[in-house]
Amino acid sequence: MLFASPLYGVFLLVTYTVFWALRKRAFLRPLFLMLASYVFYFVGTYDSALEQEVPLGPLGWTLLCVGIIFVGSSLDYFIGRLLGRTESPTARKALLLVSVVYYLGVLSVFKYFNFAVDSIATVCSWIGVHVSPVHLRLVLPFGISFFTFETMSYTIDVYRREIPPADRYLDYLLFVAFFPHLVAGPIVRPKTMLPQLAAEPVASEAMKAEGLYLIATGLMKKVIIGDTLGINLVNRVFDNPERFSSLEVLVAVYAYAIKIYADFSGYSDVAIGSAKLFGYELPKNFDAPYTSSDLQEFWRRWHISLSSWLRDYLYISLGGNRGSKWATYRNLMLTMVLGGLWHGASWNFVIWGALHGGALGVNRAWQRSRKAPQETRQETQKKPSSEITLGRVISVFATFHFVCFAWIFFRAPTFAHATLMLERMGKLTFDSPNLAPKVLAVLALGIITHFLPRDLLTQLRSAFARSPALVQGVTLAATAYAIHFAAGAKAEPFIYGQF
Repeated sequence: MLFASPLYGVFLLVTYTVFWALRKRAFLRPLFLMLASYVFYFVGTYDSALEQEVPLGPLGWTLLCVGIIFVGSSLDYFIGRLLGRTESPTARKALLLVSVVYYLGVLSVFKYFNFAVDSIATVCSWIGVHVSPVHLRLVLPFGISFFTFETMSYTIDVYRREIPPADRYLDYLLFVAFFPHLVAGPIVRPKTMLPQLAAEPVASEAMKAEGLYLIATGLMKKVIIGDTLGINLVNRVFDNPERFSSLEVLVAVYAYAIKIYADFSGYSDVAIGSAKLFGYELPKNFDAPYTSSDLQEFWRRWHISLSSWLRDYLYISLGGNRGSKWATYRNLMLTMVLGGLWHGASWNFVIWGALHGGALGVNRAWQRSRKAPQETRQETQKKPSSEITLGRVISVFATFHFVCFAWIFFRAPTFAHATLMLERMGKLTFDSPNLAPKVLAVLALGIITHFLPRDLLTQLRSAFARSPALVQGVTLAATAYAIHFAAGAKAEPFIYGQF
């Protein structure tokens, strides 16, 4: 059930109508929304299973995927309750271990088993030992990486006594399965979401209007910019780079940088907007990341819910920047490499993570060389500056191009494809028959809108929310027509749905 499909529009309208009709029945409301979320996941998983060969058949596979969420959510709820009344450190660690082992075990089998056995077979071949790897014919369940992180954050927070256990079973089931963020985030923290679910939802007309605005603009980013660039240039070049000139490959790299931002931030906007219709606030996930002047700022602006999760539950747990400078660099590298592996079982993702980890280490070393340690900590915590100077322009330019370089490994199907992309750019050929004016115009639109002042975009959203209903309706209808006109014969799946 893709956000860009008419089916999702029908689902959202029906769910919204029934939900608010039940607003005075406290027990039925979360029950209905939880069941609707499971229906959303069931339909999306079943539809995907029909298009590929899966174990157990489409229905059996879908029921298994739904069962993984339900069993894991139930397990964590009751583990959380036990953690809340258990004082023994040994027992508390054992309870936390059960939760972590369940989710990491499920994630490892579905996501990393074949990658692990292939890697072991490769290493064995290097030393002259032949091993025939056994592969599991498994398909990655939708959103497994996202709801795994959310549930792990709950048990870890309860274990650390940073939050109390959830009081109501339904609230926790809904926290995990709430359909706007279920498949591809934002990664929601229990400390912010559970209190909202425990309270009576309230959605003003302005909040609902903002939700509709975010849904409309998110779909525009995804379909008009992301899909257009992906279908007409990015997919073709990255799959067969040998067929294109240096200039076309370079433009395709820029196009992918804009596509992945438009696709994922568009999805996040639709998710946040959908949640607003029900009176719930999801966290902001993107903040014009390509305007960053260094990689630390980039990761404060890109996929914010993931980068903050990795910081709080992995980087800090490894020691953060509390030890020596070399320990800090090690922690940065480990965090980013594991963050790369989180995206998928591929050495390309490991390379992508290592590139960012190494560059973050260089960034930190540069800061340490210029400032005292206390000033360095303050520098990394302060909000990005909006002041435009020549130095910042150069820094933004350099940061953007490093991120684009790393995106080559992230997007390329194999390492050989990535190296071929780099080789093609090195040929310095400039013919461009595949750079259609439409594609260049959409790429320019994506870049320009990305660099628009954030205050202007906030004012546009507020102006829409204050507009009369007729104006809002006409605007939304025009947006729907533009999206329909720009959409291809088949909608491109959201990039982060595969993770």
